[in-house]
Amino acid sequence: MPQPPAVKPSAFKSVLITGSAGFIGFHLARRLLADGFRVHGYDGMTDYYDVTLKQRRHAMLLQTPGFTATEAMLEDAATLDRVADEFRPDVIVHLAAQAGVRYSLENPRAYIDANIVGTFNVMEAARRLEVGHLLMASTSSVYGANARMPYAETDKADTQLTIYAATKKATEAMGHSYAHLWNLPTTMFRFFTVYGPWGRPDMALFKFVDAILEGRPIDIYNHGEMFRDFTYIDDLVNGIRLLIDAVPQRPASPEDIAPNDSLSPVAPHRIVNIGNSDKVRLLDFVDAIEDTLGIPAKRNLMDMQKGDVPATWADAGLLQDLTGYRPATDVRQGIARFVDWFLDYYEKR
Repeated sequence: MPQPPAVKPSAFKSVLITGSAGFIGFHLARRLLADGFRVHGYDGMTDYYDVTLKQRRHAMLLQTPGFTATEAMLEDAATLDRVADEFRPDVIVHLAAQAGVRYSLENPRAYIDANIVGTFNVMEAARRLEVGHLLMASTSSVYGANARMPYAETDKADTQLTIYAATKKATEAMGHSYAHLWNLPTTMFRFFTVYGPWGRPDMALFKFVDAILEGRPIDIYNHGEMFRDFTYIDDLVNGIRLLIDAVPQRPASPEDIAPNDSLSPVAPHRIVNIGNSDKVRLLDFVDAIEDTLGIPAKRNLMDMQKGDVPATWADAGLLQDLTGYRPATDVRQGIARFVDWFLDYYEKR
């Protein structure tokens, strides 16, 4: 397993994580608890995918001293405010969202409710409590139809292709306005195809491994000629942990901002890519899964799906400049760790 980077003791002591029963929130909570933070998790336990998996993650976290949790929806502003008032977090990490590019074609309203209304409620709580740092999850999908790669945070990103991506871009703009109006230090991170143990069942790696083991065909879009910047979960969590202490400050003048820095000239607001800085062809990804399992896949080659993009690729230079850290887990190693977890969890050995 990759070793977490050395970090200095944080000035912050308590963190409220939304989406704590989710894939990323669970791993982040474990990391912060190991680092000595008090953590309160907030999760709606929606049935977008297997709720049992979410419940298991929360149950594991609740075995650790320093972790408490609330099960409620972000749209329930009264409950969120009560929890925030009682816990009094130094930092809020907002990960909860309606995820999934393809599901946004079927149920777009869920994305407005969770991603827009829910995020507004989180920002209101952060403003009222004057937290030391608000960190909120965005996505590589906001780059949309951008053709220039690797994607840099300073690139214009106004061509989102799905309502999911559009809601995430909207939360970036909302976060900027609150950072400017209320001097609320805010970092938005754009994730790139996160994978690893305890991953979501709707993600490609989970679906591919499950189908191959069961002898079912796997759907491979664009005939496998797609590229993704696969980011291993531990690398992502390391990046978030380090960014907690990289608090953006309102610059004295635009000239103080480095050329590659996305820091706003008028607000303590920054956007940061967290990716592996490497694009992997989907067919090569499938090859690596087959090699790990020792089973060939039944490949159902399909055309590109509506709203999808042929490639994503992160420029993670700003993350490295801010934290000294750069994700680097090889995709074959990450796949092997996921498969080990999958076989154990589902008792398929």
